[in-house]
Amino acid sequence: MAGADSATRSEDAAPGLILVTGPSRPDTDRRRITEAAGPHEVRFVDAVDATDPALAYAVAVAGTVPGPVLAAAPRLRWVHGWAAGADGNLTPEMLASEVVLTTSVGNGAIPLAEHAMLLMMMLNRDVPRWMRAQQDHRWDRFTHGELAGLTLGVFGVGHSGGDLARKAQAFRMRVLGCRRNPERTVEGVERMYAVNDLHAFLGECDMVVVTAPATDETLGVFDEKAFRAMKPTAFWICFSRGGIADDAALLTALREGWIAGAGIDAHSVEPLPADSPFWDAPNTIITPHNGATTAATARRGLDIFVDNLARFATGRDLVNVVDKAAGY
Repeated sequence: MAGADSATRSEDAAPGLILVTGPSRPDTDRRRITEAAGPHEVRFVDAVDATDPALAYAVAVAGTVPGPVLAAAPRLRWVHGWAAGADGNLTPEMLASEVVLTTSVGNGAIPLAEHAMLLMMMLNRDVPRWMRAQQDHRWDRFTHGELAGLTLGVFGVGHSGGDLARKAQAFRMRVLGCRRNPERTVEGVERMYAVNDLHAFLGECDMVVVTAPATDETLGVFDEKAFRAMKPTAFWICFSRGGIADDAALLTALREGWIAGAGIDAHSVEPLPADSPFWDAPNTIITPHNGATTAATARRGLDIFVDNLARFATGRDLVNVVDKAAGY
């Protein structure tokens, strides 16, 4: 994932104001942030607003920064996003600016990989059938699948995809990867495909898990041709970002049996509308973009920010710097 681990240097070390957005934080977290900021003043706010006069003094913001805020913050040098994905901060104004953007990428890799394993097992064993039988008080035994021996394809092998590959190996699955940079090897991945070879990659897989960020290159890449390239016995799972699949193509694939089913945590429209046809799609498990909502994810995210804040305060290279052109 180009740019995710690259670094940059704070050139202007003059003290200024650092705005930290988000809900109320425990005193211990506030002390950690304030101490890491060194000579900079820290102010905790719910969100940033372009009308806030404090922006004239802000050198850094942690949180989501709408485009108009950049114009109101002439001293701003760094924005850190609390999410792993950069798309919430990649406004046209951010793309045109020299402000350095970092993210909390990697903070949710562990629970997201666990969520993918959960969805794979639920789909492979048809857990909804057992749940329906339990509700009806029916003793419903049937022959179900097992993950051992199946081929998992990971589309976008970054932090969460790499963690998933190692977990899947423990389940005795064969793991293939597909990514923008196929030359980079990843532990647990037997073979890496280039995005240009997507259809050949899909034809090999019994489970396809989308872990890639939403970028110009990935949005809509799972179209009709992609779903038709999958095995009719294969399942499609997405926990990264909605829109990577064309909704109409995915819905048709599910309804007409081009694929066996889907586990969808990330949706193109969120919250998923009550009248969305995906709620009732065949062999589909819906979760509310909730796979990484754990206390440990929040702690890891704070650790990433505090480390970067200390680097910023002392003029050292930042980590998790976003390649704005690539989108992650």
